[in-house]
Amino acid sequence: MQDVHSDSLVSGNSGGDGSPLVARLRKLLFRRMLVGVSDGRFFLGVFHCIDKQGNIILQDAVEYRSVRQSSSSPMEQRCLGLILIPARCRSSCHVECSIDEQMSLLSLNK
Repeated sequence: MQDVHSDSLVSGNSGGDGSPLVARLRKLLFRRMLVGVSDGRFFLGVFHCIDKQGNIILQDAVEYRSVRQSSSSPMEQRCLGLILIPARCRSSCHVECSIDEQMSLLSLNK
């Protein structure tokens, strides 16, 4: 999975559809994305969109959370569908892709 710093994608002036930031985000559309939140949960779903504040919307999302506090405890999962993950709660963001795709997406980290 490729690590994505979406804060850098939504910052700055993203004037319109011709913006380089919009072009970068279009590369992420409909890719599977794993998003971690500050309370330890993870959400795996298909990237649908991101707004100027950095909130991410995933479709067909599944929530994964630890049943107990210990690191070796099993993960519990539940299907959620369409969800919005607020930017202030997000701790990590990764895109699922092949090695070749990772190389082409490296420009997203800049």
